[in-house]
Amino acid sequence: MYNGNDLKVGKKFIMDGAPFEIMNYAQKVMGRGGSIINIKAKNLVSGGTIAKTISDTDKFAPADIAMKSYDYLYNDGENYYFMSQETFDQIHLEKKSLDGAELFLNDGDKVKLQEFNGVAININLEPSCSLEVTETPPGEKGDTATGGKKPATLSTGLVIQVPLFIKVGEIIKVDTRTKEYLGRA
Repeated sequence: MYNGNDLKVGKKFIMDGAPFEIMNYAQKVMGRGGSIINIKAKNLVSGGTIAKTISDTDKFAPADIAMKSYDYLYNDGENYYFMSQETFDQIHLEKKSLDGAELFLNDGDKVKLQEFNGVAININLEPSCSLEVTETPPGEKGDTATGGKKPATLSTGLVIQVPLFIKVGEIIKVDTRTKEYLGRA
């Protein structure tokens, strides 16, 4: 069991029967009493975040979250299908539970899924991924020296800002946390 003091950024715990991960943690120590802890936690099943004030004496059970390797197969618009690399069983996750991670998935990608009590709940992305530019306006000659940006549509439908010298068909690296251009792959 975790006490309120044990919860730090990145810890996974169970609250109200659902697994949560601490995103933000601030502790305020009171004079003679205990302390008040303000947390911001992400529900790992629904993807929603909550802000909550807890006491240092509150108790929380640790969440049993396992990481398993899967291959991304395809999607039908609402569900995204994955195959276990160990058992070759297929599972699916709803688009809403992916929380934007679907914008970084290419067919055949190897991914890690988080499982809670043996059921896949969401995807754990690498910090960056490589995607192909499928649509972007042409850059004008001489524009590359200005450091300007232009919109580019990637193979997964994600639209980001890229430097003016990027052309259709190029493979670029994208930060999966900020959705920003990192460089050519």
